[in-house]
Amino acid sequence: MGVTKHLNFDIETKVVGEICKALGHPTRIQIMTLLWKKNNRTCGEIVELIPLAQSTISKHLLELKKANLVMIKNEGKRIVYSVEIDSIQMLKKYLSSYLSTFEVPEKNKSTILTTKHKTESINGRLKQYNYQFPDKK
Repeated sequence: MGVTKHLNFDIETKVVGEICKALGHPTRIQIMTLLWKKNNRTCGEIVELIPLAQSTISKHLLELKKANLVMIKNEGKRIVYSVEIDSIQMLKKYLSSYLSTFEVPEKNKSTILTTKHKTESINGRLKQYNYQFPDKK
């Protein structure tokens, strides 16, 4: 039997992990983008803009809520969703600090030149067969 290793990550790492997991679906990214452009939308308003079933959008909103990416406010019978700024700030801080320390040495970057080189070798191999097609007149 394998032993599962439990690592105790710091709170920020766990939170960023949950945020990234929640954002790991294109629909949820779309929902966040809509809320970012205009905050305080109802599920119905989101459904009007993303052509999916209301139940599907609701499930995605729940996932975003679980990851603390959206806040829920009850306004009478309406439930209004808005962006949880603190979570976005944490993600921004994490990515900014990560990107500022992240450097790819020039020699390790795949460039247009290497890609071009690969395609030439494929074409070269195809040419050696020199397929002949009967001429159409």
